[in-house]
Amino acid sequence: MMPSLNAKPGLHRSVSEWTSNNQQLSATAQHERHISNVIRQEGRTLRNETNFKTRWDETDTCRRLSDRVWDVARWKEVLETCAQKVDEEMETLTLSKEHTEQALAATAVPLEVTTECLTLREGRQGHELVTDPVDEQLKKEVELIERVQQVLQQHTSRAFEQLCILQEVRHQLTADLQNKMDALDIDMSCLSLTIKSPHISLKTNPTRIPSGSSTPQEWVQFSQHNVARAHEAMQVSQQIREDMNLTRAQLQNELETQRRATEFALRKRNHLEEQARHELEWQIKTTEEEMAEMESDIHGLDADLQAKTANLKLAHTRLETRTNRPNMDLCRDEVQHGLVNEVQQLEATIAALKQKLSEAQHSLQKMKLHHSRMLQDLSRKQGALSLEQRSLNTRARLTSTSSTDNKNSALVVPLANSSGRSNLQLLAQ
Repeated sequence: MMPSLNAKPGLHRSVSEWTSNNQQLSATAQHERHISNVIRQEGRTLRNETNFKTRWDETDTCRRLSDRVWDVARWKEVLETCAQKVDEEMETLTLSKEHTEQALAATAVPLEVTTECLTLREGRQGHELVTDPVDEQLKKEVELIERVQQVLQQHTSRAFEQLCILQEVRHQLTADLQNKMDALDIDMSCLSLTIKSPHISLKTNPTRIPSGSSTPQEWVQFSQHNVARAHEAMQVSQQIREDMNLTRAQLQNELETQRRATEFALRKRNHLEEQARHELEWQIKTTEEEMAEMESDIHGLDADLQAKTANLKLAHTRLETRTNRPNMDLCRDEVQHGLVNEVQQLEATIAALKQKLSEAQHSLQKMKLHHSRMLQDLSRKQGALSLEQRSLNTRARLTSTSSTDNKNSALVVPLANSSGRSNLQLLAQ
């Protein structure tokens, strides 16, 4: 059907315009193809470079992760070894502390025994209550035991404080070790991830620096500080143990030496007391014998005195009777002179006998008084000797206690450390 004549005709172009348009289209197409070709080549080059770079970066990241895993694992082993040594040192120090506490408790009996001996010996009476070498040794023993108790208590307190330090160090090592294990798990998990792993995804701002991050130098220094602090604490603990062991041995030797010195002085004093008692008993016996002889002699002197008095009476009577002779027969004859001499002799004899009798009676009285004092002193000596024997029997407890302690020391059971763990325990277990 023919178009309507009234339609507006299109714009006619010239042949040159048509040709120019075709050439422009061809040139534009050629230019776009060139640009496309360049872009394609650059894209392929970029793909190759980025693929290589990505693979290299991933490989380098895996290597870095492997190195990091090795570093963390190495420090984990170092921390585990150090923590194990700390546990062993804590157990050893605890055991040494227990031994020191046992030694401290063992001084209670010697102190009680020595004090009891001093109290017993205070029961002596009279001249037996003397300050002898036994008193000096017993007082020295009390002072030594009290000093030993003070020294052992100081060592026990020092060991307890060091155990607290070791426990704190052990806690710090455990916390660091736990962090190492967690970090090791995370890094090993990252090392196992691939692009085909199902749980990988894009994250929001993954390149941020988390708060509390540390540098590699700080990370190494932190663990080094923990290990160095642990070694320092263990060295101090070892020195404390050596000091405690040496001190215990020295103090035990001092106590044993003093115990022997005290018992030697006590046995010597006991021997002297027995000698003094035997001497006094002999003196009492000989005094009693002398008293008996003196009493016999007094009876003899008294009998002689009575006999001489009778002779004097006879002489007096004869003289008085002869005064009755009469006149010239009252002669001072030989008989008269003999009777006068006899009277004078008898009076001197009687005076001498009375003097000697008085001296004998006075001596007998003094011997009786001294005999009474000797009996009292013998009683006191027997009492003192009994107290010495009781002291020796009381000190026999020290020998039995020492033997028991030696047997118990051979059966010591290792103790757990203060944390209640005998083996290394980790939070992850």
